[in-house]
Amino acid sequence: MKKQLVVIGNGMVGHHFVEQLMASSVADEYQVSVFAEESCRAYDRVHLSEYFDHPDATHLQLGEPDFYTRHSIALHLAEPVTRLDRDRRRVITAQGEYAYDALVLATGSYPFVPPIPGREQPHCLVYRTLEDLDAIRESAQGARRGVVVGGGLLGLEAAHALTKLGLEAHVVEFAPRLMPVQLDTQAGELLRRKIEALGVQVHTDKATQAIVSGDTQRLKMCFSDESYLETDLIVFSAGIRPQDRLAAEAGLVLGERGGIQIDSQCRTSDPSIYAIGECAIWNQQQFGLVAPGYTMARVAVAHLSGDVGTRFSGADMSTKLKLLGVDVGSIGDAQGLTPGALNYRYADELSGVYRRLVVSADGQHLLGAILIGDNSYYDTLLQYALNAIVLPEYPETLILPAVAGAEPVLGVASLPQEATLCSCHNVTKGDICEAMNDGAVSMADLKQMTRAATGCGGCSAMVKNVLDAELEKRGVQVDKSICEHFAYTRQELFHLIRVEEIHSFADLLQRYGKGGGCEVCKPAVASILASVWNEHVHEPAHVALQDTNDTFMANMQKNGTYSVVPRIPGGEITPQMLISLGEVGRKYDLYTKITGGQRIDLFGATLDELPLIWEELIAAGFETGHAYGKSLRTVKSCIGDTWCRYGVQDSMSMAIRLENRYKGLRTPHKVKMAVSGCTRECAEAQSKDVGVIATEKGWNLYVCGNGGMKPRHADLFATDLDDETLIRYIDRLLMFYVYTADRLQRTSIWMENLEGGLSYLQAVVMNDSLGLAEELEARMQHVVDSYQCEWKTAVEDPQKRKRFRSYVNASEPRRARIQLIEERGQRIPARNLTEEEVA
Repeated sequence: MKKQLVVIGNGMVGHHFVEQLMASSVADEYQVSVFAEESCRAYDRVHLSEYFDHPDATHLQLGEPDFYTRHSIALHLAEPVTRLDRDRRRVITAQGEYAYDALVLATGSYPFVPPIPGREQPHCLVYRTLEDLDAIRESAQGARRGVVVGGGLLGLEAAHALTKLGLEAHVVEFAPRLMPVQLDTQAGELLRRKIEALGVQVHTDKATQAIVSGDTQRLKMCFSDESYLETDLIVFSAGIRPQDRLAAEAGLVLGERGGIQIDSQCRTSDPSIYAIGECAIWNQQQFGLVAPGYTMARVAVAHLSGDVGTRFSGADMSTKLKLLGVDVGSIGDAQGLTPGALNYRYADELSGVYRRLVVSADGQHLLGAILIGDNSYYDTLLQYALNAIVLPEYPETLILPAVAGAEPVLGVASLPQEATLCSCHNVTKGDICEAMNDGAVSMADLKQMTRAATGCGGCSAMVKNVLDAELEKRGVQVDKSICEHFAYTRQELFHLIRVEEIHSFADLLQRYGKGGGCEVCKPAVASILASVWNEHVHEPAHVALQDTNDTFMANMQKNGTYSVVPRIPGGEITPQMLISLGEVGRKYDLYTKITGGQRIDLFGATLDELPLIWEELIAAGFETGHAYGKSLRTVKSCIGDTWCRYGVQDSMSMAIRLENRYKGLRTPHKVKMAVSGCTRECAEAQSKDVGVIATEKGWNLYVCGNGGMKPRHADLFATDLDDETLIRYIDRLLMFYVYTADRLQRTSIWMENLEGGLSYLQAVVMNDSLGLAEELEARMQHVVDSYQCEWKTAVEDPQKRKRFRSYVNASEPRRARIQLIEERGQRIPARNLTEEEVA
């Protein structure tokens, strides 16, 4: 008969325990039951704020949807355990009693709410679960301002969440600086300036004495210095406390300050009960990060499997994260509290970068580090700290800006086999090498075999570097060729085309390639040719290279028709132009939709109708919106100070200027921009490849953000720029991206892969460290000067127009063959058409 194993808690750590148990040698010995307070299964709390971007929480859920049923695990959602009966080995819920032979407490923690009079009022909330976020979203309806109590990691995440809800966000911190546990005074002050530049107001050294009804808003926070702050809602994020009530009532031994006391095998004072994660206290320490909880889970599974040698011995609490788009890193003894510790500091206030090294008294070992504004140094420094690697002769070189062409101080070859690369899943360099011995040759293989880079993802770059280095060491050439037809990277092909003035794919293939080309290299070369020479896509040298969308300058839809997206710079459009769009849509019976980029999409045009539609749109003042190309798509904008009472600059005019300047630029991947007229950020500029936000003194420039499958917050690049400097920096940035990015590489990935990341890019663009500024600007000006509306050129050239004839001798309109149905007053494709019906 199987033994009964009960897990209380279905958070990240509880779920990881169950995953590890199911993968262990004793999985078949246990019948597992899991009890959870929440109504949905385990989800990723690390990325909790993404719930505001995607209200459907399924993308946050952990594991496969059928994981629990596949392993015959009884998952009791919304059934909290109310009591433990240790004498009878039973857990009691409102629904019944359940026996256990072994019990695992993974109850996590709860938010600490300071004992402030008035804290129980409506609109005083916490930030911990999906239900908490639902309550915050509901409270934000009709609200203008929100305050977060607590300036730590979770507090700043909560402030970010409030900004996503469109609120004016404030952070109130009792300590004299933000993140007082992880940062020193100088780092905390720099972080404060960066966050305030993003529109979040910070109040430090503030002790809240009471919360009362507000005079002009819902609530008023009264501080001990007799100042006050009015707000519509308050989110408490002032730390966590171990969720130890069940253990305490059951008589288990607790830590001095609460929490369930465990030994090095994660056992409590009752040998049949384990505790893991934030509810557990080891050596009087609570571990509030997910990686230590995962380690505890693995130790508990090992002990249940009979492995008494695997022990929990504490955990590294280093953190690397991005708070409101600002890089923050903290490693080891970041405060320099070790006796005799010495310090190195580097500060660049202009770029907003601060780095601190804490080294041993003999200068041989790294004890800790702080990074603000640039986390590209983090992985190297962490390996020095974790593996006690002897520091170089001049440790300051680890934090000073890299000299062009210099070799990295610590390469992956220098890492010992026991170096931990992935803290979430405890994967070492040796594990990576062992997986490669077993046949792993790609990142996908390593993720499947070791789970490295499948947790928070912060180790991906380091794991990839180890993979490439090990492949090369084993005599395997790491091929970076774009495809089998060209033994060159996309960057190398770009420079060959530019320097040798190659104007066609055939010429490039003859001189530097082989074979006939493929679906990888043809569109990549077409994009490069367009970026360099800006010739029409239907020129004979280019037309055979394009995919369907580029070939017909419209996006093919699933029923074989096309969508037409005219450009509407900045989203500004006259009533007459709106009427013209409506008339075209009605005439050709097109489905119409307003896009997320402030344009209007017309669906359902047949191939032979495209030139006719374009002619009418061009006559009404429109031009191609390049929705089909890897190019600038849109420049989204708010109305700015033209109408808005909060606007401080004319964001509409700037958005129109940017869109008209860059509308012809072909890039390695699509590019989106936005301009906001104030820090309220209605245009969502901080989620774009290029984002511009107005300040009282000019414009703040943000770069390399993106939405899509893996959203990324843009980084603050430069502040308070005048119009001409802003344009100059964007010219250089975009053209440097065109010069150096890989094919189909978003700007976010491109910057992360640059040696030196953001600081390197700032040096190239702002300080002209490579001496390319003049060339980049000239190349961009060529693109601007040679712009042509591709639709207009196509309809006016009889040869190009021939491409849009469905049949040479068509006896009936193509539209008659397309099945449509009516829904919500518009015509849409009939569902479930066969390929024959579409054809």
